[in-house]
Amino acid sequence: MDTTPDTGRIPIVDVRPVVEYGSRPAKAVAGETFEVTATVFGEGQDAVAANVVLLDPSGRLGPWTPMRELTPGSDRWGAHVTPDEIGHWTYLVEAWSDPVAAWRRAAEIKVPAGIDLGLILEEGAALYERAAAGVPESAGRDAVLATADALRDESRPPVARLAAALTPEADSALAEHPLRERLTRSLPLPLLVERKRALYGAWYEFFPRSENGQPESGLSENGRPVPPVHGTFRTAAERLPAIAEMGFDVVYLPPVHPIGTTFRKGPNNSLSASRSDVGVPWAIGSPEGGHDAVHPDLGTIDDFDAFVRRAADLNLEVALDFALQCSPDHPWVEKHPEWFHHRLDGTIAYAENPPKKYQDIYPIAFDEDMPGLIAETVRLLRFWMDHNVRIFRVDNPHTKPVVFWERVIAEINSTDPDVIFLAEAFTRPAIMHRLATVGFQQSYTYFTWRDTKEELTGYLTGLSGETAAFMRPNFFVNTPDILPGYLQRGGRPAFEVRAVLAATLSPAWGMYSGYELCENTPVKQDSEEYLDSEKYQLRPRDWASAEREGRSIAPLITRLNRIRRRHKALHELRNLHFHSTDNDALIAYSKRTGDDTVVVVANLDPHHTQDGTVSLDMPRIGLDWHESVPVRDELTGETYHWGRANYVRLGPGGAHVLTVGPSSRIGASPA
Repeated sequence: MDTTPDTGRIPIVDVRPVVEYGSRPAKAVAGETFEVTATVFGEGQDAVAANVVLLDPSGRLGPWTPMRELTPGSDRWGAHVTPDEIGHWTYLVEAWSDPVAAWRRAAEIKVPAGIDLGLILEEGAALYERAAAGVPESAGRDAVLATADALRDESRPPVARLAAALTPEADSALAEHPLRERLTRSLPLPLLVERKRALYGAWYEFFPRSENGQPESGLSENGRPVPPVHGTFRTAAERLPAIAEMGFDVVYLPPVHPIGTTFRKGPNNSLSASRSDVGVPWAIGSPEGGHDAVHPDLGTIDDFDAFVRRAADLNLEVALDFALQCSPDHPWVEKHPEWFHHRLDGTIAYAENPPKKYQDIYPIAFDEDMPGLIAETVRLLRFWMDHNVRIFRVDNPHTKPVVFWERVIAEINSTDPDVIFLAEAFTRPAIMHRLATVGFQQSYTYFTWRDTKEELTGYLTGLSGETAAFMRPNFFVNTPDILPGYLQRGGRPAFEVRAVLAATLSPAWGMYSGYELCENTPVKQDSEEYLDSEKYQLRPRDWASAEREGRSIAPLITRLNRIRRRHKALHELRNLHFHSTDNDALIAYSKRTGDDTVVVVANLDPHHTQDGTVSLDMPRIGLDWHESVPVRDELTGETYHWGRANYVRLGPGGAHVLTVGPSSRIGASPA
């Protein structure tokens, strides 16, 4: 097929999605459905039609998808398409004048009015004969020819001849093989299709060094505190079955490399560390090695490989932190001094993110030898790829040149398109968007700080709208750096409702270890830092006791992840729609993919019971305005009957996750 744009008689303008005027690809994952829209119009009374054409990575023409006018008279057309394999696709819009549709529109007015009867019926017959020539015999050519015969059948009255001609069989044949005049094509646009994990997955972050198989050691016989034992890859692997049982897909590890000793931080970010303090994993590098080494206290590279294999046995992928920075003890400091910015006195400035200071970390400077840094970064990534790591969470990518990441990710993905990069870029939207357009498959977001109905609705409307064409959010409810004020103030109900929101609003969500125990003590008032942060010290947890005593919300997290796996509607982002509530403490939204529809209602107030009416936009969930259907709460197993307006009462942290339609019937499989 010739895909050269044709600026012909049918204007095609404002084709979307489009990223940076078509210079960057829009994004999708294999099997993801998204809408292509365009403004299309003809001349005068012409009838126009349009379709979307997908070309797969080999250049093969896929089945065309007919477009429909989204609102009558708007000239805005749209169609949903679904690419089905990984690779670089293109898509374009075709538009044409539809003489058959134009004739029918005129005939349905003139024939009943007795205007130009003989002429209009013969014109129609001639059109259908022309159209039949383009319809394969197996696709209904005879039905189209029969229409022409009916229009010429003078034994019938004109109105009957017209009625006999307008058959569903002929309409179906011409829908697949229309008579197209003045065919016009838009400019082909690029589409990058990646693997499903780039969009969908549940992430669990934990520190292997804290997983020693023992709870807090308490006091020794002489009454002194017994320091916890440093965990290893092998002891950390014992935690993996519990993580898999909660339904997570990805296990994310902070840096596992040797940690420097110069300016090593002590507990709670203190500047004086004792010999027993373990330091910050992001202060990478020591005489034992740098980014391609593992911390000797964690084990060997063989132990790491065994950890990855154990995770794979449990259907867990391992994501590894990639932090392009060094401790003062990193081998690069001596070997590559040009990779660091030296002050006038010859010293290297440590990293800062005011008001935070990182005295134990040297940032990288890119001005002197960016090609060398690109080559070394690619080498390091491929080193860990050779150890079966296919996902990297990149630390603070916005503090490095965007062009650097563009070249690195392009080189990696050119040979390994399944490798995924998550941008940990809590920064200005323009920078976050740019990182996404140059290659990052996922991004952290501001979800962590969006608490109210207004904030969530506004923010998610943007993320699930045009932004979704290039940026995929990963909703982490907390991180080792971020204990949001909402969790500090709201206690267990806040943890519960934020898990529900993250797991159902975004196809990708994540949590940092300890969230299931509702850990929410800050180091000081008005701080988002944890007290006794795991960044600076070992923090073993007694998981078994927490579960026995009912202090863990792991059962809720497990149900949420199982619900996510069962419902394809929760695997997508662009299908999100918010519904009206008359109480701003209640938020309601739905996701629908095909016959699978999920409606979520949540109480955003972690302190009080809230009630109100949820008014559903019924067509958005695939129903007529007057319908009433059973809905099943996947969290509790209860079934209700819902229609357009529904009364809801939810306690603190409470939520409904409702399935609509066949899967909501009583007796459906529980979550």
